[in-house]
Amino acid sequence: MKFILAPDSFKESMSAKKAALAMEEGIKRVFPDAECVIIPMADGGEGTVQSLVDGTNGEIVKVEVIGPLGEKVEAEYGLLGSGQTAVIEMASASGLELLKKEVRNPRITTSFGTGELIKHALDQGVKNILIGIGGSATNDGGVGMLQALGVSFKDKEGFELPYGGGNLGRLHSIDLSGIDKRLYTTKIEVACDVTNPLIGKNGASYIFGPQKGATAEVVEELEQNLAHYAHMIKAELGIDIATVEGAGAAGGLGAGLLAFLNAELKKGINLVIEHTNLKERMIGARYVFTGEGSIDGQTVFGKTPFGVSSTARELNIPVVAFAGKIGKGADILYDYGFTAIVGILRELTSLDEALKMGPENLVVAVENVCRLIKEK
Repeated sequence: MKFILAPDSFKESMSAKKAALAMEEGIKRVFPDAECVIIPMADGGEGTVQSLVDGTNGEIVKVEVIGPLGEKVEAEYGLLGSGQTAVIEMASASGLELLKKEVRNPRITTSFGTGELIKHALDQGVKNILIGIGGSATNDGGVGMLQALGVSFKDKEGFELPYGGGNLGRLHSIDLSGIDKRLYTTKIEVACDVTNPLIGKNGASYIFGPQKGATAEVVEELEQNLAHYAHMIKAELGIDIATVEGAGAAGGLGAGLLAFLNAELKKGINLVIEHTNLKERMIGARYVFTGEGSIDGQTVFGKTPFGVSSTARELNIPVVAFAGKIGKGADILYDYGFTAIVGILRELTSLDEALKMGPENLVVAVENVCRLIKEK
């Protein structure tokens, strides 16, 4: 009997791989000879690099890069098992979590380190790059990333723009002559689940600026600067990026990727499904097990269990989802191919204890479901 084990991480309790291994242990207690295919999953956010590396027998590469405030930080990215694809989480180099709250300042934070990760991956000979762009500390439109890749952004006096979204209003010229030419033969896909445009009331500055440390006054400055940036891109590249869906993601990094690197923005879970060959590996399976820390009505909006279930549904394979918490509205998932949704908690306990017991609880929950399957 073949089982596909394709969970996301159970946040603060176990990685996607550890969750899959717990599922395997539960299955083997009932079906010792079962074939368990472990495919750790993610939805493009935190944990995507590790899941794809685990799912393809790849490796983690550590690199010292420029952090969001110009300091040196140790970042990392993944090389997938084929050696042809790199997966990058921009938050590793340019993320909000790298900064204490009191020093967050999107006027000066830069995405330069993300560009350094891309360049390092190109040096490894990759032909495909996947980039997750959640959790950014920046509002620089991706200019820092592009400077690291050889694009020049100068002011009226001919000086290179300093780091940060606070300087984009001074942009006078864009020079692509120094761009890393390998980018023209590299496929770049971006895990992006937000649809915010670059500018406007739903754009990068208004929606995401405050959480990055921007006051109301600074938000207005950043908005004007990104509008000028969009104007310059249209004037010099002939690309109107201002209102494109997803261009405002990660402080406008989406715009930089789209306009300069010809990137494709896709739902994160769809990218992970594609690069793990999930559908092909499901063929012949009797059951698919998935899950993550919390499942509720929002799961239908591109979360991992929904993506896994949608793929299994195409092959008419039953899907069981496991979760530490089953929240409001989860019942709607039964209309989208879920066969069962199972909570793994076995007793009333503190959150810390529940997180610690997560792997053990998951093993037992899977074992119980398998005992029911065996009786069918």
